Amino acid sequence: MFDTKIAVVLRDDLAQWQKLNVTAFLTSGIVGAEPSIIGEPYRDAAGNVYNALCIQPIVVLATDQETLRKIHGRALERQVPASLYIEEMFSTGHDAENRAAFAEHAPEDARVVGIAIRADKKIVDKITKGAKMHP
Repeated sequence: MFDTKIAVVLRDDLAQWQKLNVTAFLTSGIVGAEPSIIGEPYRDAAGNVYNALCIQPIVVLATDQETLRKIHGRALERQVPASLYIEEMFSTGHDAENRAAFAEHAPEDARVVGIAIRADKKIVDKITKGAKMHP
């Protein structure tokens, strides 16, 4: 049904709250980069209106640090736009601090805890090779 695929890949040793937090942040980056993937608002039988949601499924995967590093590298090599979350961002309190912490690291030394990408299905599958469905 969709030509593209959205995948979030998380480091498998994160605490549960960290996995949820990183997934939410990374998904917001994907949606922010491509607002057309947001559908129409929802309306229940009583007439209450709720926020619109993403129109396509989001696959959540998990893997170890080394495979996540490779996935990050593959995304960069293929120049696929990505949302990235690094470990140092857990100790910051707001967006400006997140960006400052992020700017201190190059791809080679970034301690990536999560990445999200949206691209052609085959490309996403190649980039995320080695990651498994999150349990």
